[in-house]
Amino acid sequence: MSDFGGAIKKSEIFDFALLGVPFDEKSCFLRGAAAGPQAIRLASTGKALNPFTELGIDLEKEATMVDLGDVDTSGDVDKTFARIEEAVIGILEKKAVPIILGGDHSITFPIIKAFARFFPELDLLHFDAHPDLYPELYGDRLSHACPFARILEAGLVRRLVQVGIRAATSEQREMASKFGVIMMEMKNLKIPLQLESSHPLYISFDLDCLDPAFAPGVAHHEPGGLSTRQVIEIIHSLKAEIVGLDVVELNPARDPSGITAAAAVKIIKEVAGQIVFTRKSKKI
Repeated sequence: MSDFGGAIKKSEIFDFALLGVPFDEKSCFLRGAAAGPQAIRLASTGKALNPFTELGIDLEKEATMVDLGDVDTSGDVDKTFARIEEAVIGILEKKAVPIILGGDHSITFPIIKAFARFFPELDLLHFDAHPDLYPELYGDRLSHACPFARILEAGLVRRLVQVGIRAATSEQREMASKFGVIMMEMKNLKIPLQLESSHPLYISFDLDCLDPAFAPGVAHHEPGGLSTRQVIEIIHSLKAEIVGLDVVELNPARDPSGITAAAAVKIIKEVAGQIVFTRKSKKI
């Protein structure tokens, strides 16, 4: 089970809920991301971690985090996506923040379908090496290379901002232009990067936004990406109400040293800490 330095508890009332989605049937290259949730849990467990974030938030004492286990991903894709949506709705009904452990990136589509029911004016911050805006890939409209095309076509978000992009095709650029996507490519990125949103913000984090030196445990190695430190700086500088997070595309078979899983745990902790820090600041 996950631990996060002692932050995980058993409680019917909670601020954050971890939910695993062991699903990689929509991966277009290497399978293996279905093992991602368990790898993240293992990396979060043990005496190597404490519950403090870099902003000084003690997640064990200042928040209640639970682990709801995994979504049932057996059966066909439609059933799996429906179960994902239903599970996320259950968390949001309790006014908690879902933290979704993927899984390939296709799962973000049903997740956002759930969020759109509660947040009609939702902004989406997408960290990735790839825009994932293909209209379809190899005839598959639900490929992990297509979720943001489906999200935009369905009008589920108000604005999409993409950070870390370095593998955009002309076809995806056309889709971005059509829907007014703000695509922040690595070749133009200036760190520190300060992003603001006056609307609820969901973060979708594909681990291949990180340079392979920091995250080799992904299916698609795309050099020239962000460092873990740069990502943390972006998270800490966010001025927004963060309402949810997914961390996807961890492939443990390509992560023998566990550094990619460790990066995933670090990102989850710092996003959770940022949420608690922002809430505390508003009360002062």
